[in-house]
Amino acid sequence: MKRHLLTPVYLLGALALGAGTASAAGDPRWAETGTAYTDTLGGGQGLASRADGSLLYRGLASIPLGLRIKGWNHVGDPDIALGHTFDAYQGPDTATSKMFAVTTPAGKRYEYVHRLNPGEKPNNSFATVSPDGQWLVSGEWGEQRRLQVFPAPLLNPATPRAGGELAEAGQITLDKPVRDIQGCDFVTDTRLLCASNDATGTLFPEIRPLLQVDLPRKVDGRPVTGTVKNLFAPPQRSVCAGTFEAEGVDYDVHSGTLRTQMIPPGVCAVATAVSSYKQVTG
Repeated sequence: MKRHLLTPVYLLGALALGAGTASAAGDPRWAETGTAYTDTLGGGQGLASRADGSLLYRGLASIPLGLRIKGWNHVGDPDIALGHTFDAYQGPDTATSKMFAVTTPAGKRYEYVHRLNPGEKPNNSFATVSPDGQWLVSGEWGEQRRLQVFPAPLLNPATPRAGGELAEAGQITLDKPVRDIQGCDFVTDTRLLCASNDATGTLFPEIRPLLQVDLPRKVDGRPVTGTVKNLFAPPQRSVCAGTFEAEGVDYDVHSGTLRTQMIPPGVCAVATAVSSYKQVTG
């Protein structure tokens, strides 16, 4: 994920609600149901839904001081699985490792450090956990043809019980390249939705698209190939002109609500738009 340098200025104007979305052929259509806003500094990097329907947000201001001191200066799009919160941390561009922090329902945090493999980028844009709680999927910045798979820290018995080293288990090879993935979340055992910040329009017909990745089987730590589809472009609406940035994505399995984040340009960037969607047929 790209780092943000924000200044404490006031948001100018109000953003308008938009209409529905397009959808990949043969897939349920996602209809936009509303827009909310969150403080970008405290919540503009990602979000995750709790079992009670409330939302957890992550932003640069939510990085604990102790982790900053250790050099973890960026947090990505989080996930919550079985009451445990999973955060993706990265350090400077020269880093040789990345870190996943897991916070238990009791509030105890454990740190799992992954040493970079040859050719692996230091970016740690997001963490999402498979529905069975056993596998953590993450990704890098730039143009990629893979997502990384790790045993889910703490929940998978193959991982240390109180933090430690975390080795990659396998990869999801993508059948077509993607660029600048900011977050992914599981919708089913075999389907992920991923937010891309790609504004070139060269890989997919829309800029900053929401992508669907379908798998032939559940994630199990073995290599698997995912089929990528363009679903729709989340709304980019603002009274400010300039460059938007797509951020986190979350699917609430209890309510069936999909949410995406978009940071508007300029001084409007102090508030991140959170768009909500429901699946509709017909």
